[in-house]
Amino acid sequence: MSTAAEAMQGIPSRRRRTRTRSWSFSVLVALLAVLVVTLAFLVGAGYLRLRELRQSETAAAEALAAARTYAPDMLSYDYRTIDADLARARGYATGALADHYRELGTVLPPAVKRQQTVQQAVVAAAAVESATPDRVQVVIFMNLATTKIPAGGSVPLKQVSQNRARFVLVNGDGRWLVSELSTLIGNAPTD
Repeated sequence: MSTAAEAMQGIPSRRRRTRTRSWSFSVLVALLAVLVVTLAFLVGAGYLRLRELRQSETAAAEALAAARTYAPDMLSYDYRTIDADLARARGYATGALADHYRELGTVLPPAVKRQQTVQQAVVAAAAVESATPDRVQVVIFMNLATTKIPAGGSVPLKQVSQNRARFVLVNGDGRWLVSELSTLIGNAPTD
């Protein structure tokens, strides 16, 4: 009887061990499932971020090339062709900037023709300041050569200056257009 009693006492401890093992296995499976889900989320988020970075890099290269091409046309004009020059510049603009060029078409030509102004912008350098897949900000360094006859004068005045401008380009219908244009006043950093 002592052996039967001893055998009976061993049964609950085996059940406890089996339950403990079963519970431990369940916890391990749950932890592994959480780990797999977390890892899948991180891989997915990483992939999306990498894709956005690649798209931003492509956008930056395309918009930079567009800005380098557009800047001379948007910032240059000749008193003999001022209306066509402003229309061409407006073709590269969108939104409020296109409206601004439209307004310039009514205000600027009389003064430009009167002073026989010719302004020629030449891009010296350009760089991307910030970029997303749909919006790129570009800083342009340029040389401006301006010739005009001042009021009351008869001899053309020639001036060459170095300037900076910031173009904000947006992607519209597969084409980069300038939505904002601002000149950067002040001295260029020396260091």
